[in-house]
Amino acid sequence: MAEKKVALFPGSFDPFTKGHEDIVLRGLQIFDEIVISIGYNSQKSNRYFPIDLMVEKIRGTFQNYPGIKVQTYAELTAEYAKRFNARYLLRGLRNTTDFEYENSISQINRKLNHQLESVFLITTPQFAWINSSIIREVHKYGGDVSDFLPYKLS
Repeated sequence: MAEKKVALFPGSFDPFTKGHEDIVLRGLQIFDEIVISIGYNSQKSNRYFPIDLMVEKIRGTFQNYPGIKVQTYAELTAEYAKRFNARYLLRGLRNTTDFEYENSISQINRKLNHQLESVFLITTPQFAWINSSIIREVHKYGGDVSDFLPYKLS
């Protein structure tokens, strides 16, 4: 029997967007299980959206997908992957700037955990411009962000 293909989809997800959702759903065509891994530093509280709210909203978004889990972590991603027997990191790329950044992260993760492969999916064009920083700014000033998120904010 073939080993289960487990991928981590790590990020701050502040907030989790329709672009992120698209990457996860497309990733399910490749992987048996995806662990959406919300990284945080317990020494810092610089999140805009509370981490517990994001966990709740992401779990609700994927409640009908048994192959998707949502976890938080506060350690090196390369080490965290070992706990789930995850041999893959799933990442989305919107543009060449994302590639440059993700390539560097991929190299260090591979150095720290030789079993860990990064798999990059090019963002679907309709979501390529969605950016968590911009969504936070729009929300902060009372703008409607519902078109950018796969869940409703209260």
